[in-house]
Amino acid sequence: MKPSIPKGTRDFTPEDMLKRNFLFDTIKSSFQRFGYLPLETPSMENLSTLMGKYGEEGDKLIFKILNSGDFLSEVSADELSAKNSKKLTASISEKALRYDLTVPFARYVVMHQNEIAFPFKRYQIQPVWRADRPQKGRYREFFQCDADVIGTNSLLCELELLQLIDDVFAKLGLNVVVLINNRKILSGIAEVFNESEKIIDITVAIDKLDKIGPEKVAEEMRAKGVSEKAIDGLKPLLVFEGSDQEKLICLRNY
Repeated sequence: MKPSIPKGTRDFTPEDMLKRNFLFDTIKSSFQRFGYLPLETPSMENLSTLMGKYGEEGDKLIFKILNSGDFLSEVSADELSAKNSKKLTASISEKALRYDLTVPFARYVVMHQNEIAFPFKRYQIQPVWRADRPQKGRYREFFQCDADVIGTNSLLCELELLQLIDDVFAKLGLNVVVLINNRKILSGIAEVFNESEKIIDITVAIDKLDKIGPEKVAEEMRAKGVSEKAIDGLKPLLVFEGSDQEKLICLRNY
């Protein structure tokens, strides 16, 4: 059999590694200059830590790890014949590969809250895994780069993160446009339409706007049980155009 690697993964040649290490070293130097501390968490987490944090769609993309040994020994014949994957997973898998770096970071903070000096500024550059359909620019194994501040409500930290991003791209000589969002706006709109419990489904659907367009986004929200009133109310925001001032006026009159 010809040697191969799993779909959605890549080998990195020495030439690739030299370029990637240059990028990582540049990013790390900026992070550390702004006072962010390095942190690493395990490649795997307890499945209970990850499940329920990314919405129903995200949960399906988590790579579960089978328990060691005869993992089917504790499963009854009835459970096997029922073919209920959710119940079966609970019996045969206790761990999973991390889906992102945010949830492991939150878990770390909870476990070590009595040892951490707040506000706590950390950065992580580590691989994550998602059981997604591989396609151009979309892999099942890839690196994420996170920088977060926890333990403060100061907007100065938000400003500092923007300065940090600008510093990184300036060092790399890349001209970029930084887009800023605020989930509180979407949460407030969802609350107006009595859809607070659907906020994850709403944000996951809107996140696909550039890829599938407003009509498909509306269809996805509808499939998740979001009310027609909420979908109609959100539609103007899906085709938000005009100057910043015009957009602010539109939001105030929303």
